[in-house]
Amino acid sequence: MEHPRNMMDYLMLFLVSSKSISTFEFMQDPIKKRDGFTGEKLISIPKKVLKKEIENNPLLNALYITYIGYFPKAHAHFRERKKGCEDNILIYCMDGKGWYSTASGQYEVKANQFIILPATQNAMRYGADQDDPWTIFWVHFSGNKLKTLNQFFSIENFLVPNFIKFDTKRIQLWEEMYNSLEMGYTLNNMTYANFSLYYFIASFIFPEKRMELLKNSEETVIDKTIAFMKDNTHLKLTVEEMATKFAFYSTSYFSQLFRQKTGMSPMDYFIHLKIQHACRLLDLTDIRIKEVADKIGYTDPYYFSRIFHNIMGLSPNQYRNTKKG
Repeated sequence: MEHPRNMMDYLMLFLVSSKSISTFEFMQDPIKKRDGFTGEKLISIPKKVLKKEIENNPLLNALYITYIGYFPKAHAHFRERKKGCEDNILIYCMDGKGWYSTASGQYEVKANQFIILPATQNAMRYGADQDDPWTIFWVHFSGNKLKTLNQFFSIENFLVPNFIKFDTKRIQLWEEMYNSLEMGYTLNNMTYANFSLYYFIASFIFPEKRMELLKNSEETVIDKTIAFMKDNTHLKLTVEEMATKFAFYSTSYFSQLFRQKTGMSPMDYFIHLKIQHACRLLDLTDIRIKEVADKIGYTDPYYFSRIFHNIMGLSPNQYRNTKKG
């Protein structure tokens, strides 16, 4: 995924682009190519490191990362590989548009689509749309089992852009691979990154399975959270504590999942559980209002009374004096 670094490269790209791919009106004028993109990330694993640490390691040489990167709003991004590429190239478009041309045809890639370009000796080209340049995560991977993988999974099916639903975990996987390699080319770092590569590729090849597992996992997390709330109405919980109790979700993502399942925010749901418990205590015991408040985690009885009134439409005392049950 590297891009031109000098004026000769620009001139070559200009001459090549004037000869073919005329059907792609959105192809960039290479002369406008900038050296890098604001916010870009990329790591190229040195060949000597691959040879020393990976290629002779039977645990790692089946499939491994050679090059990884992220290009946000990659204006004027263009790459031509006249002799193909010895790696597979996975490109995941998060935003904007791009294009690519291989022996199988010419295609446009849009947001929430991905392609896997298999290792080949045939020429290929790809680049960003001129008016709406793509934002892409990408990874080159190789290995002595690459050909087997391509045949087993019919990788040519992914030469055509495939739509895929957004998944936070997929981006986290990419970041874990990148961050591990960024920390240095130690055997441990590369082992972690390359083991993660299998999971990363699987999230694209088996998106339905991934979403099924994700859905089941999310439902389990919400169910466990609700059960925990019911058993601990005396606690003071924050949404952040709920989000990380049974999974490492962000507060915003957890709140979204919780609302989808219950129709309420996590905090509103927890407050309603507290008030339900308070009603039972008011119905079935003669303890003071202050003690009721203490038992559901409110140290200030006046604040508790306001919350109770907002939900039940009457004060705790008024509720207690009405018909029980």
